[in-house]
Amino acid sequence: MPPERVDPLPLLTASRVIVVAGKGGVGKTTVTAVVARAAADAGRRVLVVELDGKPALGALVDEIPLQSIDAPSALDEYLREHGFARIAKRLSSTGVIEVVGTAAPGIDDIVVLGKIKQLERSGEYDVIVVDGPAAGHATTFLTSARGLLDAARSGPVHRQAREVIDLLADPARCQVVLVAMPETTPVNEVVETAYALEERVGVQLGPVVVNGVDVAEGEPPLDADALDALDAADGVLDDDDREALRAAAEFRIARRQMQRAELARLAEELALTQVHLPALPVAGVDADGVRRLAAALTAEVGL
Repeated sequence: MPPERVDPLPLLTASRVIVVAGKGGVGKTTVTAVVARAAADAGRRVLVVELDGKPALGALVDEIPLQSIDAPSALDEYLREHGFARIAKRLSSTGVIEVVGTAAPGIDDIVVLGKIKQLERSGEYDVIVVDGPAAGHATTFLTSARGLLDAARSGPVHRQAREVIDLLADPARCQVVLVAMPETTPVNEVVETAYALEERVGVQLGPVVVNGVDVAEGEPPLDADALDALDAADGVLDDDDREALRAAAEFRIARRQMQRAELARLAEELALTQVHLPALPVAGVDADGVRRLAAALTAEVGL
């Protein structure tokens, strides 16, 4: 039987804050834009948050509101809001504020998460999609609040850490969406990250978005019969063309078999729903590509 078509958008946007995380090269920023676009097209009030100052994200989300958050600016804002405006001005003017994160490990992450919490509490947005840190930093980023909660027993930092932990622990408010590709190393990395987040953070894990899946909807099947048909095309194709087409077909067949095996292994090792995004036949994804992938997101098909 063909796979059942489902709409994964309700699962991806089940929380008001969606932190998208994944190793470099798996398409984390693209997935952030796709989830935001799909939610906006569904009539949700969407804000995209980027943490790494990537100008490409703004072009991908087009007219969807985008806010950049960096640790020095967030810390400056935090100090001003808590009655330390003169200190904040002095720290900023002398450049000291740039190294506070080194002197107090975790404080830079906690003020960034605190700003995200503030945006979530504002009630201005139905969905806040965060282009989170790479998977290696995602765990330390999300555990910073627990470390500071133990280090600061009282005061505004303790209160901020407690409020961030409350955000991360509430599935209605926050979830992490991990991104992978249907290849051995990305699957290994996403499984490892998922278990680390569950054990050390306790945050809700949403569906795993598998990017770059070679889906064949609308194409004739590539199988042994197709290869036989190529071999039988004598007189229609010359030998060189036929061999080139056969090599391409064999490559596609092998790639789809490998992807199916990796997706099956991912399902076996990680009990999370998978959402597949098709590979686009382009070198880079632009805003139009994001729209195409957002449309594909709500018309899920299997391999």
